[in-house]
Amino acid sequence: MIEKREFGFVSFEGWMLRHKSFKSEDELGTFLRDFVPRDIYFSCANYEEPEAEMEKKVWLGADLIFDIDADHIATPCDKVHDEWTCGNCGFAGKGDAPEKCPVCASEKFDVKTWLCEVCLATAKTEIMKLIDMLIQDFGFSEKEVHVFFSGHRGYHVHVESKAIENLDAIARKEIVDYVCGLGFDVAFHGLSQKTWRMPHNLRGLNPNDSGWRGRVAKGVYNFILNANQEDYESIGLRKNVIEAINKNRDTIFKSWNNTGPWNAVKGLGFKNWKKIIDFCANVQSAKVDTVVTTDTHRLIRLANTLNGKTSLKKVEFPISDIEHFDPLRSAVAFNRGTVTVFVSDVPKFRLHDEIFGPYKNQKAELPTAAAMLLTCKGRAEVVE
Repeated sequence: MIEKREFGFVSFEGWMLRHKSFKSEDELGTFLRDFVPRDIYFSCANYEEPEAEMEKKVWLGADLIFDIDADHIATPCDKVHDEWTCGNCGFAGKGDAPEKCPVCASEKFDVKTWLCEVCLATAKTEIMKLIDMLIQDFGFSEKEVHVFFSGHRGYHVHVESKAIENLDAIARKEIVDYVCGLGFDVAFHGLSQKTWRMPHNLRGLNPNDSGWRGRVAKGVYNFILNANQEDYESIGLRKNVIEAINKNRDTIFKSWNNTGPWNAVKGLGFKNWKKIIDFCANVQSAKVDTVVTTDTHRLIRLANTLNGKTSLKKVEFPISDIEHFDPLRSAVAFNRGTVTVFVSDVPKFRLHDEIFGPYKNQKAELPTAAAMLLTCKGRAEVVE
C-alpha cells in the first residue's frame, strides 16, 4: 500500500525531506525525476495520514525490520581499511574510533569505513542465522521474509505478516532479545551448579532440541569438533581442561545420544562447561541493530535505489540464493564508460570479476562503477 507509507529523501547537499506520500509508483517516479535525491527511504509503518506530523499520522501497523551491518560487527579487517580522524586536532588512526581522542580528548571523529569481502561475508553469516530463526523458531514462511543487500556493508530483512504488523516496540524488543540471545542462561535449561551435584537429575542441551536449546547444543558440538588450543584459551580454559577435552573428544560426541556430555569428562565441571556454552550462545546469536527493529516508525532504504555511500543498489534476492549471492556483482548499477579520478588511499577491492588497487595519492582511469564507489566513500575526486 504505497499510499499509506511515508517517504523521505536526502539531497546531494545533505538535507532531508520527509513526510511525503504518493498515490502510485508512477507519481513517485515523477517526483524522483524532478527532485533527484541522493538517498530514498520509506516507512516500515502504514499510516492513515502519512504526510501529517508524527503525532497526527495515525499509525496502522508496521513491518518487522532487521538491519545487519558490518559497522556493528567486529571484523579482523577493520584495522586494515577503516580510518578515523579527530575532528578537533587531526590525530588519526586505523580501526574503530576510540571514545576519546588520545591527544586532545575530543569525542568528535571523522570516520571512513570500507566494504571488503570479509565484511560482507561476516554480515552474510549473521543474516543466515537470523533467517533460520525467523523461519524455524518463529514459524514465518519464506514468502513473508524478504532479504535485501543494503547497498553498503550489510543486509536488511523485511518481515511482512499479519501476525506482527500491530506489535508495539516492547513486543519487538522481545523478538530482538530472542534473536540476539540476550538473557540466555544455562540454568534455565537444566544445567546449574545445583544439578551438577545430582548427576541422576542432570539434563542438558541436545542438538535435536528446538529453539535456543538445540542451537547452543549444535554450537557446542561444532566448537569442540573444530576448536584448537588458541580457541579454548581465548574463552578462559586452562591447559589441563583443554587436554581433558581433547583426550575425551570421542566420548563427548558419543554422549550426545544419551543425556549429553555434561558429566562425561572428569575434571570438566560446571564452570568450564558454562564458559563453553556462553561462548557458543554468543556465536549462535544474530548481531542485529536493535534500534532499527524496535522503531515502529523507522524509515528504511527503498529497494532498487542507490545507496549514497557506495552507489551500489539495495537489491532483493531469494532466501534460497543467499549462500551464493554476490553483492559486488548483483548490486552494481553503473556498467558503462570510464572516469578519471584522483584516489587518496584505497585498499585492493573487487567489482564483478575485476580487481582494482590498491591506490594511494594517484590518478586512475576506472570503470564508472569503481569510480562512483570511491567517490561516494570519500576516497577519490573526479579529475576535470
